[in-house]
Amino acid sequence: MSTSQTPRRRPPDLRGSSRAPRATVEPARDPSRPGITVVVLADPGRCTLGAQGAQVSLQQELARMFGTAEVRVQPQLLGISEANTLEMSTPGALMNADEDVDVVLMLTEMPRRSGGVPLIAEVFPEQHSAAIAYPVVGVMSSKKRLTSVFMACVLRITGAGTEEDHQRYSLTWNEWTEATADTTAQLRANTVTGVPRTIIGMVATNAPWRAAPKLSSAVAAACATGAFGIFYSNIWEMSAALSTPRLLMIGLLAMTLMVGWLIISGNLWERPKREGPATVHLYYNLSTVLTLYLSVLGLYLAMVLLIFLAGLVVIDPDYLESVIKRPASLDRYLDIAWMSAALGVVAGGLGASFDDETDLRSLTHGRRENQRRPEELRD
Repeated sequence: MSTSQTPRRRPPDLRGSSRAPRATVEPARDPSRPGITVVVLADPGRCTLGAQGAQVSLQQELARMFGTAEVRVQPQLLGISEANTLEMSTPGALMNADEDVDVVLMLTEMPRRSGGVPLIAEVFPEQHSAAIAYPVVGVMSSKKRLTSVFMACVLRITGAGTEEDHQRYSLTWNEWTEATADTTAQLRANTVTGVPRTIIGMVATNAPWRAAPKLSSAVAAACATGAFGIFYSNIWEMSAALSTPRLLMIGLLAMTLMVGWLIISGNLWERPKREGPATVHLYYNLSTVLTLYLSVLGLYLAMVLLIFLAGLVVIDPDYLESVIKRPASLDRYLDIAWMSAALGVVAGGLGASFDDETDLRSLTHGRRENQRRPEELRD
């Protein structure tokens, strides 16, 4: 990339980090010192929580293999180098600063690929380090799975353990590829379950349940418009006349319109460049759409509940029955709440576009990826 032109943004090299710098890091471990010290550098958020959850079990497994062990979890936003790969100078800098560290494990929320298959882990013995993609590991998995990945990486870095030990920490339906002259040892995900697991993992690291505070204007507009349905008798009549499938379709359409508007107004859709693989952008876009859908769905259901309870208090059953010419059952109140919430969600999407303080890109991998780049390469 020419330094005289403005650099175009592209995703990190998800085909693995075989092109990463291969500078050898001399072993920091003192042969006379028993045991092993492992540092886990984890991206802030879900990665750090996952690493902390597996910290005790990892230390116990290491102690069983090496006699004594110490595991440290250090939150750190892992960077992307100018070569568009995971920054591999970080482990070396850490080991040079702390001579007691034997192995550095980098746990990142960035999805990684190799040979068209999602990559769970990649080992760099020369740097005494390994990179693990947390979304591909699966955030819904137990700490036992993450511990197994950590241990498999440590054994390959140190060259320790028997064939039985390596088999103990293998993952079902996943396999390691051995290192060659041009590639590193890699743990690849299953070709069938790897992509869905990666997308679900990316959605979880986006934390859609934390989106509401970032959409304060959308929530205010949605609640105001939704509450209007309690006092508008035409909404009562319309909701009573529509069938349940049609009401469900109206709710789905309302959520789709809000998600689409948020993506357009927030410029959240990732467009592939010629130098960036389109599959990577597909992962980013799918996770963004699902994240926003879950956020809007949570907002929608919360509004339905609030409007339903408010309707029970405000709308007199006899008056409702006289308007809709049908019995004022709980189902009718629920229909009113559902219809009113649909109107509120559409208004909420429009309200979000006028909030200058709302940074929707912070909910997506694209924004957080840009923060990892060197300052001169950021958008």
